[in-house]
Amino acid sequence: MLVIRNGRIRTAAAPGSGVPQVIEGGTVVVEGTKIKVVVAVGVPDIPPGAEFIDATGLYVTPGIVDPHSHIGIVEDGVGWEGSDGNEATDPVTAECRALDGINPADEAFEEVRRHGVTTVNIAPGSANVIGGTSLAVKCYGSVVDEMVIKNPTGMKAAMGENPKRVYGNQHKKPATRMGTAAVMRGALTAARDYMRKQEMAKEKPDKAPDVNLKHEALAPVLRGEMPLRVHAHRADDIVTAIRIADEFGIKITLEHCTEGDQVADLIAARGIMAAVGPSMYQRGKQEVKDLSVSTPVALAKAGVHVALTSDHPVVPLQYLRFIAGLCVREGMPEETALAAMTRHGAEHAGVGDRLGSIEPGKDADIVLWDGDPFEWLTHAVCTIIDGKVVYRNGEERGCR
Repeated sequence: MLVIRNGRIRTAAAPGSGVPQVIEGGTVVVEGTKIKVVVAVGVPDIPPGAEFIDATGLYVTPGIVDPHSHIGIVEDGVGWEGSDGNEATDPVTAECRALDGINPADEAFEEVRRHGVTTVNIAPGSANVIGGTSLAVKCYGSVVDEMVIKNPTGMKAAMGENPKRVYGNQHKKPATRMGTAAVMRGALTAARDYMRKQEMAKEKPDKAPDVNLKHEALAPVLRGEMPLRVHAHRADDIVTAIRIADEFGIKITLEHCTEGDQVADLIAARGIMAAVGPSMYQRGKQEVKDLSVSTPVALAKAGVHVALTSDHPVVPLQYLRFIAGLCVREGMPEETALAAMTRHGAEHAGVGDRLGSIEPGKDADIVLWDGDPFEWLTHAVCTIIDGKVVYRNGEERGCR
């Protein structure tokens, strides 16, 4: 058992959950891998042998969750040898799985733990119209299969410049936004027809179609079991993604959503989640010319479910909390910004039932900070994943 006591706890719990969002001098009790108790006053009966962490003077928050990352699949500081996120040989590679490209020895995993990041949703890149399945993992472990929280968490797709640049340069379809939408419709239609043939084959087994891994991978999207996670920066690409989702009756999430503020009311009305970012990056291509940290602020104000993403390694994941701090500077309430880098990220990734807030029953993924987590000078002094201390920043910083 692990007991964290006397900390300033910022739970990131949802309003109406019954758990206060701020608890001064509170205590968190961890049993095994789960949070057992969160109390504001007093300490419940603790059995002998429990480990105590004195969090006096420290902030206590949930671990940071990035809902859109390429950590481990585009390795840090390695180059092409460790770049395994884009199978850019076919615009539809739905059968590819991010799981098979992740190297848990990527040094970025250790680095982000030192900065309070505990969970990432890892997706293929955006070279392809449909790139393959994403998954959520904890940022600790040596075997990726043992790090998995949920697999798959969605099917990666992409609109806009990337697919048309990659395949236009190969003189292949798609070379335009029209072509990208057509390829996406074609893949979904083919998978839907495959599913119909499978259904018919229940009565006539000899009519069963040959196994097609692309179609098999897309079937859960068409059945509504997981979302299509659509890379879309420009407002018109966002609207095209929504149009296609309506045509096929599927769920989508928006990834990046750079011009989402231009169609914020539409996104909010549809109840579509948006992972916004990376907001601390150069305007390296035309479709991000309106890049601004004010975008997630405006989207949240419009009622959109906003999570923040670093798009690691585009912006190193350890800087995600600084993006949240900039959102606060631009007018986002602190509790909204905290949720955007914790609970909302977990919900966007489809693991919000287990992660993203300090509440009884949730996974014990907790970070202690020596100051306000939105401030640049603050350090993570202790990172806990599944109830285990996986990083300590020394006795002098209070994690004892």
